[in-house]
Amino acid sequence: MTDTRDIPEAAKRALAEAEQRRRDTPPAQRPKEYGGRDGPEPVRYGDYEKKGLCVDF
Repeated sequence: MTDTRDIPEAAKRALAEAEQRRRDTPPAQRPKEYGGRDGPEPVRYGDYEKKGLCVDF
């Protein structure tokens, strides 16, 4: 968790509640992707490269 010395008590409670909610929520069940890209997610890094060509979104 982050450094909480300068955070108001209400914010600390909100952060604790959010952390608990994240722990209690089961991971999303997504279908298996067929024919997808290998390696890091291209959208996350701002460009898409395939066969040596790079296209910015």
